[in-house]
Amino acid sequence: MDRRRFLGTGIGAAVGAAVATAGSTSAAARHTFKLKYAPHFGMFRNLAGSDLIDQIKFMADQGFRAMEDNGMKGRDIATQEKIAAELTRQGMEMGVFVATGDFQNPTFVSDKKDVREKLLQDIRDSVEVAKRVNAKWCTVVPGHLDTGLEWDYQTANCIDNLKRCAEICEPSGLVMVLEPLNPWRDHPGLFLSKIPQAFMICEAVGSPSCKILFDMYHQQITEGNIIPNIDRAWDEIGYFQIGDNPGRKEPTTGEMNYRNIFRHIHKRGWEGILGMEHGNSKPGAEGEQALIDAYVYSDSFEA
Repeated sequence: MDRRRFLGTGIGAAVGAAVATAGSTSAAARHTFKLKYAPHFGMFRNLAGSDLIDQIKFMADQGFRAMEDNGMKGRDIATQEKIAAELTRQGMEMGVFVATGDFQNPTFVSDKKDVREKLLQDIRDSVEVAKRVNAKWCTVVPGHLDTGLEWDYQTANCIDNLKRCAEICEPSGLVMVLEPLNPWRDHPGLFLSKIPQAFMICEAVGSPSCKILFDMYHQQITEGNIIPNIDRAWDEIGYFQIGDNPGRKEPTTGEMNYRNIFRHIHKRGWEGILGMEHGNSKPGAEGEQALIDAYVYSDSFEA
């Protein structure tokens, strides 16, 4: 059944009718998703309102069992604690927040003392944030490449810096997830761009606190071959993120068959989070409803 036919069936129509009450998030609207998809703040601002706590309630009422917030580290402590309390009340998990990521300068590839100390302090601070918000994962972007240093020296420095960071994370159980970002559309010049590269680095670091963030939008652009790469890197994957290509919008809007990808991840026994790190293809409440419908459809695979 294709998405258009699905949304015209009783299931799709029921979901649409339940949410079309513009934020009256009744228990009847809740969908039982097979996987833990994690929206972010702002994704449902028209249906749920601008208040962060109301947005969490709306996510929960739609059946989402997790959420992520890249900017959590920059929020004041009182707001962090308020968000954490509401997630606990709703039985939701906290996904990733960004621990450290410089898109302009060499960081993890450097052996300079001041650069290294800044990274270590970022991770120390992130451990404290994670404790407040009950987070298990934090995103690490290893920074820009160094055009004046041989690639293998950069790799060695990155591994060494990550080992030091992992030593800080391990006592609390916080997991750094390294995100390879595509160089062709969004992030030219960064050191980490491919899943095999991230796999090799995580294997070398050898810590449960250093894993891969497999962002399927970025990797569809960089190397494709999504399902085989998931299988090859499986043991080092700590977190997934979602976004269709082209456009970086919700599943069903681009070339990627997320229904099959989700089925594959589910069959492999994935119990972690899949972050919805993408935009909405349509504006307003209609676009937010279309996004929910897209996830209901993409999650409707046979288990």
